[in-house]
Amino acid sequence: MTDIGELVKRLNRLVFSLLLVGHKKCDATWYQSPREHPFHSLWLVVKGRGEFTIDGVHYPVEQGKLFFFTPGMVCERVSNPENPLEYYFLRFSFAEAHQDKEDWQLLSSKSLQFPLRGMYSLQNPLPIIKVVEQLDYYWKRRGSIIQMKRKIFFQELLLLIMQDLRVQKMEGDTNMMLDRTIDYMVNHYQEAVALENLANIAGLSLSHYSRQFKKYMGYTPMEYLTHLRVDRAKELLILSDYRLKAVAESVGYQDEFYFSRVFKKIEGVSPTEFVKLNKMRPAT
Repeated sequence: MTDIGELVKRLNRLVFSLLLVGHKKCDATWYQSPREHPFHSLWLVVKGRGEFTIDGVHYPVEQGKLFFFTPGMVCERVSNPENPLEYYFLRFSFAEAHQDKEDWQLLSSKSLQFPLRGMYSLQNPLPIIKVVEQLDYYWKRRGSIIQMKRKIFFQELLLLIMQDLRVQKMEGDTNMMLDRTIDYMVNHYQEAVALENLANIAGLSLSHYSRQFKKYMGYTPMEYLTHLRVDRAKELLILSDYRLKAVAESVGYQDEFYFSRVFKKIEGVSPTEFVKLNKMRPAT
């Protein structure tokens, strides 16, 4: 995903003019053959399914999919006949206008590339749909105050889109750091692993790390570590002739009796019972 800060910086330099706002409910046979898109436009899918092909790339279409089309894109669009598409579309023009020290810099869209293009998946589309509905409502009305409201709602729409993409980027970055701590546990489960150390590896506070890990994996970090150790212990118990104490030590437990209690809590049987139930016996 493009750097969100850079996208926002570029959008902040632009001024916009809305040219058209509309709402379409497709029928079961709706299809647009490949054609070159002539305008800058935004399409927000609110219901149904379909498929768009943009410059030869196929995109599945469903609620929460957002498309930015730019002039010159070759687009083909089709709706699912059993679940027809419903979408809002906004056509707009823009220019770059920003103040550099004492001077204003002005550039038309003909010399600029719009920073958003192609498909985006929204994580929380409902607030964005509500703003687009407001734009559609005000598009059917006239007056200078109405025109100002349209501009405000369009800016709010872009803001909500950027916030949605930013949240996704942050969660993706957080999940990557959580994966790093999982890799650490996989490679060091036989050692003493401190929760504080895992939080430091993730670059998060202790409480935030614990909450995010539980949300991501369904276990607390220490629960996950315990399951890793027990899974490895099960392999050793079945595939080796190690004594219980050696197995316990090899997966990070110095006290074999404590290890046995942990094992039974997770597996429902003691390590000894587990071996009796699962260890392969030589053929006679």
